[in-house]
Amino acid sequence: MALAAQPDPGTHPAPSPRGALATTACMETLQVGYLHAVAAAAGCTLSQPFPDNGIDWHVSHSAPGHTVDDEVTIKVQLKATYQIPPRPPGPAFPFTLDNAHLVKLARTPVAVHRILVVMLVPRARDDWLRARHDGLDLRHCCYWTNLAGHPVTGRRRTTVRIPTTRVFDDRALCAIMGRVGAGGTP
Repeated sequence: MALAAQPDPGTHPAPSPRGALATTACMETLQVGYLHAVAAAAGCTLSQPFPDNGIDWHVSHSAPGHTVDDEVTIKVQLKATYQIPPRPPGPAFPFTLDNAHLVKLARTPVAVHRILVVMLVPRARDDWLRARHDGLDLRHCCYWTNLAGHPVTGRRRTTVRIPTTRVFDDRALCAIMGRVGAGGTP
């Protein structure tokens, strides 16, 4: 049995060449990984509608405290951008959506609530992940908003505001599901 040479602990291995997949496609994959991690930590199940018809994922949550049903579901539309820096200043950052997407997300009333989750990623793929012996960091962050009732204001695209206080993590997802499970909105 041959042993592979190990790099000297004081040096860093040369970066491996990345595949030729378009950056936007890689961003989509990264945000799906983020969603899966959040859903797993929150105890939720995921399903992907086929075809997606403008909604990327259905997230379901079962809990004895839900009063409207034993399991509640929300629809999630994922978006990602590297054009907004991490930790955006102020109470919200602007994000532009095609009007067709906004109409789908803003519809009221609905039987199943919808949220938009926007991931801010570093421009360079080398900065997306940090793996260590004690953890894996995905960078930078996802934020969520409920756009129900939001008006279309542009001719083809509309800019919406994403609150910086609404970090999308497992606690936020459980809180969203708790409100929906009580008959409220996300």
